[in-house]
Amino acid sequence: MSGEREKMAAGEWYSCLDDELDALRKMARRAVHQHNTMPPDERASMAPLLRSLFSSASASAFIEAPFHCSYGFNITLGDNVYLNAGCAILDSAPVQIGDGSMLGPGVQIYCAEHHKDTVLRSKGIEIAKPVTIGKDVWIGGGAIILAGVTIGDGAIVGAGSVVTRDVAPATTVVGNPARAVQHKIA
Repeated sequence: MSGEREKMAAGEWYSCLDDELDALRKMARRAVHQHNTMPPDERASMAPLLRSLFSSASASAFIEAPFHCSYGFNITLGDNVYLNAGCAILDSAPVQIGDGSMLGPGVQIYCAEHHKDTVLRSKGIEIAKPVTIGKDVWIGGGAIILAGVTIGDGAIVGAGSVVTRDVAPATTVVGNPARAVQHKIA
């Protein structure tokens, strides 16, 4: 039988109440703490512990403080990615953010879905689904991106929107749940 980390990585049901996963979250909290408390001139675009934790982060990616992530090792940031203050990425599955994409303040990305059965949920049973954000995407402040969502290149997510399903490239979505809107040509 696989360990809980292996189950999480494979997209299977797993228990987040696991000693190995807890230790990995503690490592992430230390990196996040360093990032959030370093003087900005010393931190530059990203604190060293946070950068080393990520799967991949372009030298031109920039994360404002405060920031939070669950594990960090599932996060990939492309060139010129910008995360404004207060972003949170709960990366129990891979989160890829493409070149030139920008996240407004307080954007939240959730990869875990907790079990609907109360007994299993109380035991920490959840499943992780990846989130992919394409190139040149703008996500407005306070938006929430749910597990398993892909946002296509050039898309716009309106501030405060809750994205529950995939967004096609070059599409603007707004609302809760987020829905496509028509652009008026002047």
